[in-house]
Amino acid sequence: MPITSRSVTARTAVMAAGLALATGLAACSAEATPASNSNPFSEGAVDPAAAAALPERYKSAGVINVASDIPYPPMEMFDENQQLTGLDYDLAQALGAKLGVRLELQTQAFDSIIPSLQSGKNDIIMSGMNDTPERQETLDFVDYFHAGFSILVPEGNPGNITTVLDLCDKDVAVQKATVQAEILRTYEQQCLDKGSRPIRVSELPLETDVQTAVRSGKAAADVVDSAVAAYAATTAGDGKIFDLVKDPANPAGYNPVYTGIGVLKKDAELSKALLAALQSLIADGTYDRILAKYNLSDYTVKETGLNLGGTKP
Repeated sequence: MPITSRSVTARTAVMAAGLALATGLAACSAEATPASNSNPFSEGAVDPAAAAALPERYKSAGVINVASDIPYPPMEMFDENQQLTGLDYDLAQALGAKLGVRLELQTQAFDSIIPSLQSGKNDIIMSGMNDTPERQETLDFVDYFHAGFSILVPEGNPGNITTVLDLCDKDVAVQKATVQAEILRTYEQQCLDKGSRPIRVSELPLETDVQTAVRSGKAAADVVDSAVAAYAATTAGDGKIFDLVKDPANPAGYNPVYTGIGVLKKDAELSKALLAALQSLIADGTYDRILAKYNLSDYTVKETGLNLGGTKP
């Protein structure tokens, strides 16, 4: 059965900074997050075709507001100086350079991230959001990432979890408004068939809250995007905190899916401009450099496109 979701840092101190900032940022979700003073990916040349395709209202404003549920390492996070970083942040800077405008990340809780576009507060979503047929009813996706979903457990794997069915009759935490919870509940009959009780799923506001629950023993595991799980499992600092469960039958994670930039369907011209900018980044190698920076090269898209969710890579 597939597992799908929405879609720590290199040092434990960075994860702690993200946790400390999350509460404060939640109270001002419409405000722009702190950005690094300089970012090499914002310094690329404009792509004339992509810039020409951008609707006039964004050219005039000079900015595209990006809804992003921060922190969600390694997609969006804070460094040791509390400056915003991560795959989505760097990619946003590079896309802005191609389009000749700024892409400015705005902190937005994930469960209200689509409504923030519908209300006009934000223009697009870059938040590790998976491209699913259900979401395609509301959004178009410019797909830039392809990864599965994995199980994150405390270091040493005290629950001896080796596959998703080992989660039966255990407390598992996931982030609220992701589809992991729904999918995990589809294993109820398989758990019963093996003589066990269903998985007990709890949904928490932030991925950092989920990881805290696992660290504190309130949850046996976190089911999350493979990129996030792999990043958390390699966290340095005072010692190893998590282990990544490696299911031999699913070495790349469960059911790889596409992650994309979410754009309301009525803004189709904006989607086309973003797609042209992304294709330009792939062609000149910037895209590969961004993924390599975060050790995520295993999750590149061979060829990008619109609404690839539900199709084979």
